[in-house]
Amino acid sequence: QVQLVESGGGLVQPGGSLRLSCAASGSIFSSSRMAWYRQAPGKQRELVAAITSGGSTDIADSVKGRFTISRDNAKNTVFLQMNSLKPEDTAVYYCNAYYTRRGIDYWGQGTQVTVSS
Repeated sequence: QVQLVESGGGLVQPGGSLRLSCAASGSIFSSSRMAWYRQAPGKQRELVAAITSGGSTDIADSVKGRFTISRDNAKNTVFLQMNSLKPEDTAVYYCNAYYTRRGIDYWGQGTQVTVSS
């Protein structure tokens, strides 16, 4: 069974930084595209950043230059470094693993990020 466990969310002031982590159990990590999505109240879930098993990244325009995604395959962990946070970054952030060999999506339970003074 695959489990994704996020950590690192919290309350931060505008302009601050947070680093989210997502630890994956099971044996799929190295074969999965990993991604972070977010969902704000009343809005649809949106892709924030993704990273392939080979390390290629895709960053949403709304966070480009402020957020960075990375992965540590030895530790089965993906990270989202968030800098220069804005109130509009407030959302629940979800870790996603897309297991390319079988076309299956896995989701974490989400972690709340609140940017407020």
